[in-house]
Amino acid sequence: MKLLFVVDPLASLKPYKDSSVAMMRAACARGHAVFAAEARALLVRDGVARSRADAVETRGDDDWYRVTETREFALTDFDAVVMRADPPVDVDYLLATHLLGVAETNGARVLNRPRALRDFNEKLAILEFPQFVAPTLVSADATEIAHFLAAHADIIVKPLTEMGGSGVFRLGVSDPNRNAILETLTRRGSRPIMAQRYLPAISEGDKRILLIDGEVVPWALARIPLTGETRGNLAAGGTARAQPLSERDREIAETIAPWVRSQGIFLAGLDVIGDCLTEINVTSPTGFQEITAQSGHDVADQFIAAIERATRPE
Repeated sequence: MKLLFVVDPLASLKPYKDSSVAMMRAACARGHAVFAAEARALLVRDGVARSRADAVETRGDDDWYRVTETREFALTDFDAVVMRADPPVDVDYLLATHLLGVAETNGARVLNRPRALRDFNEKLAILEFPQFVAPTLVSADATEIAHFLAAHADIIVKPLTEMGGSGVFRLGVSDPNRNAILETLTRRGSRPIMAQRYLPAISEGDKRILLIDGEVVPWALARIPLTGETRGNLAAGGTARAQPLSERDREIAETIAPWVRSQGIFLAGLDVIGDCLTEINVTSPTGFQEITAQSGHDVADQFIAAIERATRPE
């Protein structure tokens, strides 16, 4: 296959942890041609979606890639285009999905589907599965959030568009910074945020469960918060522990997997704290390298094998 990965700049990727690097390495190991491009390189000329892209060979961690050629391609030249640009889902990101939508109309296979990337909000998507969700409020109104806080006494508030734990706060009824935090997050009442009852099970980790083309990866990555921290995100200093799925984890994952697949989501990352679903990540789910290193289950190889099956002529 010829695979194009739409990623952040190659030099910015961390070879020891980034799942996009693991994907490219697995693709090379399976004999496929790997190309990389930044979202800003996407263009449409005469109705055809195109991009300037680097042909990439992967290596060890110290010097993990080598660019062997750079030129322009039509996106239909590739067997699959894998969208892996990181959030935030801002105007630039949304415009990139529109250009990838043109590629899809041209006949390219884009993973995840551009329309799904636009339609899915990674925080709000959990509302499709209320049976798995802790008490939750979405609002821009500080008074509504204050009522929610009074009802639950201990809550988490977070923006709807960020990643890596950015903008996540734990609030108690007597928190002296409550008003300032809510004013900032809601932009003085103009932007809705999510409030959820605090889940003490975060001390045991914020579990990332991966779904690949409707199949559940049998290992979760529990991201354990630092002492005194409420966020388990690795970007916020959490530590990673691979562990087999619990019965509840599997129930959640197997319920959601066929639904995300039907929506055009080839790769999703579920976030589960205790018994509760907290997010459905679809932009650039991570955890591949940590799960593989600790469990021996090669997630990136599973991912590339799934692309092979998906692109095989019937």
